[in-house]
Amino acid sequence: MRNMRKVLLINGSPHQAGCTNRALEECASSLRASGIEASILWLGNKPVPDCIACGKCSATGKCIFDDAVNQVLEMLDDIDGLVVGSPVYYAGPTGAVCSFMDRLFYIAEPRMAGKAAAAVVSCRRGGSSSAFDRINKYFSICSMNIVGSQYWNQVHGRKPEDLDRDQEGLQTMRTLGANMASLIKAQEGVSLPLHEKRIRTNFGG
Repeated sequence: MRNMRKVLLINGSPHQAGCTNRALEECASSLRASGIEASILWLGNKPVPDCIACGKCSATGKCIFDDAVNQVLEMLDDIDGLVVGSPVYYAGPTGAVCSFMDRLFYIAEPRMAGKAAAAVVSCRRGGSSSAFDRINKYFSICSMNIVGSQYWNQVHGRKPEDLDRDQEGLQTMRTLGANMASLIKAQEGVSLPLHEKRIRTNFGG
């Protein structure tokens, strides 16, 4: 058993030090205060390739596009929790976040089971609920344990300093970190349940 439990937080904003990062830092600080190692990975501001359905990952275990997806794949077995943060673009996560998640979860779905997971979204005003739901869809299809907070995991503002006025949002981030730490600790020594062989139903011819 590893000595230190770890959570990886993904900053999917094109701004490395923007509102999304501020929210994730608040969550990370709470995790660290609870004895959990926490690190933030910024996806950057360059285009993130979509999955091209080439199928090469089924043989190699990694993506043909050598970017943050492969970086996370290398550290995946050493993390106990995953927090994915994104600004809200037209009521959804950024295209970069969706492309990153599509490729990562297609390759690593069996390795995600049992890990703690949470979505964090940042918006100026609206659209947060549907963006939050979109990210959570990845977690719920992979037998991950979705962690909640005292409110939906969202913050509001155009600039990081605006979040100083969203005290409820920042508190929600701290509560999220504390809740995730508690769940991870409670899972120590607990085995994953045995599942039936996967059934996939394809309708049509």
